[in-house]
Amino acid sequence: MSAAGVPARAAAVKILGEVLRKRRPLDAAEAEILAASNLEPRDAGFARAIASETLRRFGQMDALIREFVPKAPPPHKAGPTLEIMLAGACELLFLNVAAHAAVDAANRLAAGDKKAVHFKSLINAVLRRVSREGITALATQDAQRLNTPDWLWQSWALAYGEDVARAISSAHLQQPPTDFLLKNGATPPAGAAQLFDNVWRMAETGRVDLLEGFSEGAWWVQDFAASLPARLLGNVRGQRVIDLCAAPGGKTMQLADMGAVVTAVEREPLRMARLRENLVRAKLEAELIEADMRDVEIAPAPFVLLDAPCSATGTIRRHPELPWIKSASDTNLTAQAAGELLDVAAQMVAPGGTLVFAVCSLEPQEGPEQIEDFLARDDRFQRKPILPDDVFGLDTLIDANGDLHTLPCHLAERGGMDGFYAARLVRG
Repeated sequence: MSAAGVPARAAAVKILGEVLRKRRPLDAAEAEILAASNLEPRDAGFARAIASETLRRFGQMDALIREFVPKAPPPHKAGPTLEIMLAGACELLFLNVAAHAAVDAANRLAAGDKKAVHFKSLINAVLRRVSREGITALATQDAQRLNTPDWLWQSWALAYGEDVARAISSAHLQQPPTDFLLKNGATPPAGAAQLFDNVWRMAETGRVDLLEGFSEGAWWVQDFAASLPARLLGNVRGQRVIDLCAAPGGKTMQLADMGAVVTAVEREPLRMARLRENLVRAKLEAELIEADMRDVEIAPAPFVLLDAPCSATGTIRRHPELPWIKSASDTNLTAQAAGELLDVAAQMVAPGGTLVFAVCSLEPQEGPEQIEDFLARDDRFQRKPILPDDVFGLDTLIDANGDLHTLPCHLAERGGMDGFYAARLVRG
């Protein structure tokens, strides 16, 4: 890292500000700020580590700082004071950075900001206290509860029970592995271990685009849970499949690799561009339609997959900012939209055909409740329960209704998985 790692820390503090103050997604904030910062790869990695781990542990860090600073400085006067303290505390307690390095860098950051400079002595005092008392204070915290905001905790405790809610929150505190779907006949990257079938897993990857086989399209990144909905369609070789809300393209590539004749529908131009790039890299083919699925006229197909937009709370371990930039009202809005999209998708299913509805959400109103409501209003469809053989014998992934219901705490001994819900429906 460059001198004292200050530029990397400055970038991390800016990223945290964008996420916590402007409610921006972490990936977008990182991409913009790191590109502008022109950091060396090692510095950029350090900035990412600070930002992501601070957000992963935000509830704990925030509670600790509030304990040490009963009266927080007014935000409009303090500038990035809070973000500097949060990042510094995270370095000290979770990134194993030497106390003198973390505290000195925080002081330098404060000195370089026209607002934070007035709180430099506070920042220094708080971080020195964190270095002395922080570990002891952490031992008294309820980490699972603090790192899960009320709106999510209440939802999960009601849906799954408090013990499972705690297990979900514990899974979110772990760095997730990276899963790859290996193209038929291709070789996995060095260091990857086979999880199931063509799903391979790597504990630490760094930049995936630098791994062997990436540029040749031998594999693509896709969490194990995200690979399951397409498998629920069964044997699609030579069959037409409509993939709705298809970007960034993992399921499209998966279906094409399974031999399906895929029509992928995506309304967002930038996301469609990424899907197109991924197909080209993987040397796979699909018909692409850039449009809102509600406006598409298409001949009904025997197989339809709808991975509906949702709150994405099943992916918190990969997107640790989500609990802090979203709310229960966001979930209600996406749930309303999903109902409309499900009705549209149903019209694209040929008689006797199969519809798989999926969301990467842990919230009941976006998953199971959607299907119950849909089946009540469209009597042409009925469930086709998922069987253990459909999910590699993992019957714990199947709920009482016969639907797929993965949780981040599933497969914990092997690194966990994203939270996904999927139902398989058959049209009469």
